[in-house]
Amino acid sequence: MNITFGKTMNQKAFSLPALLLSSILAVAAQPVLAQKTAKTAVNPPPSADLGYTIQAVQHGLTLNGTANVQWRAGDGRYSIASETRASLLGKILEAKSEGAIDANGLAPQTAVEKRFRKGATTTTFDRAANTIRFDASDETFPIKGGEQDRNSVVWQLATIARSTPARFKTGSTISTVVASQKNASVWRFKVGKSETLQTGLGSLKATKVSKVIGDDDKDQKIEIWFAPGKNWYPVRVRFTEPEGDTIEQTISSIAPR
Repeated sequence: MNITFGKTMNQKAFSLPALLLSSILAVAAQPVLAQKTAKTAVNPPPSADLGYTIQAVQHGLTLNGTANVQWRAGDGRYSIASETRASLLGKILEAKSEGAIDANGLAPQTAVEKRFRKGATTTTFDRAANTIRFDASDETFPIKGGEQDRNSVVWQLATIARSTPARFKTGSTISTVVASQKNASVWRFKVGKSETLQTGLGSLKATKVSKVIGDDDKDQKIEIWFAPGKNWYPVRVRFTEPEGDTIEQTISSIAPR
């Protein structure tokens, strides 16, 4: 009995230090876990006013112009307001997007577009009903998380690059639902290699991201260059229509706000 009792006491004696060690290790691990969480937190680019020069070919006519983008992010909210002007024609596009910033990144609430000689259209992200609505059509689309409008998707990609760099490696594909003026569909973007661009801010290293277009796809082609050394701001954006018309905007100024 004494031998058995002695073994039991030894087991109890060793169990207390073991528990203490386990608790110490658990406490020590907490800062590491906190650091890991912080690294994956949503991190949109800082607020700024961005200026761009425009070169466009429309119906065989070459046009020059300017574009201004007001990007704001803070206190769990974001807003984008852009205006594009072309020589001879004046204002050809106004676009706005605003909403919250959640675990998926940008979470639009409303998106407004007004194109040259056309009325404004509004796309509403009804978060209470989990439904995207369009005032230009009777279509609806369910909200499941991560959906974007055509203006916010560029800044969502920049947010992904800053928040989860592993998703922005060359060859990676990023898919997201994008709402346009009348409906919504899945857009796929492929991350390309780093390139050197000549801009109004000098030579900039930028990562090219292209919207994936099928051989028979008649959708608009979009190419975006993001500059890691400039907070991953979009420093060049090129739109190409199926018939060949193009609009290319290149960064000329960045003013932090």
